[in-house]
Amino acid sequence: MDWGQMQASLVIFFLAVGLIFWTNWRELRLLSDYGHPSDTPLVSVLVPARNEERALERCLRSLLSQDYGNFEVLVLDDHSSDDTEAIILRLAQEDLRLRPIQGADLPPGWLGKHWACQQLVEKAQGSLLLFTDADTVHHPQALANAVSAQQQESADMLTAFPHQILGSWGEKLTVPLFGWSFLCFQPILLIHRTGLHGLSVAVGQFMLFRREALAQVGGFASVRGDVADDLALARATKNCGLRLRVMDGTDRIDCRMYHDFKEASAGFSKNLFAAFRYNLPLFLFVWPLIAYATWSPLITLLSALFLPIPLSTLSWSVAASLLSFLLWLFTSRRLHFPLSVALAGPLIILVALFIATRSLISAYSGKGTWKGRNLEIDRSR
Repeated sequence: MDWGQMQASLVIFFLAVGLIFWTNWRELRLLSDYGHPSDTPLVSVLVPARNEERALERCLRSLLSQDYGNFEVLVLDDHSSDDTEAIILRLAQEDLRLRPIQGADLPPGWLGKHWACQQLVEKAQGSLLLFTDADTVHHPQALANAVSAQQQESADMLTAFPHQILGSWGEKLTVPLFGWSFLCFQPILLIHRTGLHGLSVAVGQFMLFRREALAQVGGFASVRGDVADDLALARATKNCGLRLRVMDGTDRIDCRMYHDFKEASAGFSKNLFAAFRYNLPLFLFVWPLIAYATWSPLITLLSALFLPIPLSTLSWSVAASLLSFLLWLFTSRRLHFPLSVALAGPLIILVALFIATRSLISAYSGKGTWKGRNLEIDRSR
């Protein structure tokens, strides 16, 4: 295969990715589309918190302001060393719907957040369990819309991806990869229409379960050592023949995952290889392929400034570069990212390649760290 044919093959690649993107655009419904539920079962909103003083109060106030008549908010302080506990106790005095829980010591074999969620489940009283992160902020209609969606879709597990707030350039060069890969490579139509547990996706920032369904899949005990617990729970849900539904929550939930490049790089390094279930051949195939598909057309066009390159090859390179840019542009539009994210798409892929390498090294060293704790990484899962 000559260089021109290779560039033509990249056009085919991006057209195939574009087809997935188009079906996802049509399949994903906004939480706000669902309105208010016909029935209002008790919902336990569960928030694990470890050293979350920066964002926790805003999160909890948004949850306590929900326009839904039957809910409780449980917050577990997971041995924080900052003012997290003080914030929880102060807000609990203001609103009795907020129940503070002091986390127990971490047992062997458990990851910290998973153990926190397990304790929250044991204390919760609701028939519906909503897990959300301390760095999220929720629209007053978010809970009502989510319960309505759960009822209308008969979902055993419902997950929604939030609007990711981007502050620094470190965030703009890392966080958008999360949404871009979600829209471009996760065929939501097949996830919804097939029982294949390999076709599963979830976002840990917002997961709503029927209590019985979570118990049926084994709860957090079944994923206690899995770094990517949200994806593992989604697979387990489908593996048990239960119904998984994925929603667009960008109009109802905001989240600022990280505040600079250092935080983002550490967070994604922890999760990236785990999201591939530590499948080394697949991991080593996907990331070089994406980097090549993104940069090969651009390098070809730049080379044309110095080297004689056939017009047909340049035409294919222009087409591939344009399709790549359009995927980033429409991702930015759907997920409410600034235009600068679409323009920085190739740089984001280079940063992703660095993070993927870091994630691989971390996994094979057998150790990682997160929020002051060592992570014992189990690649057998």
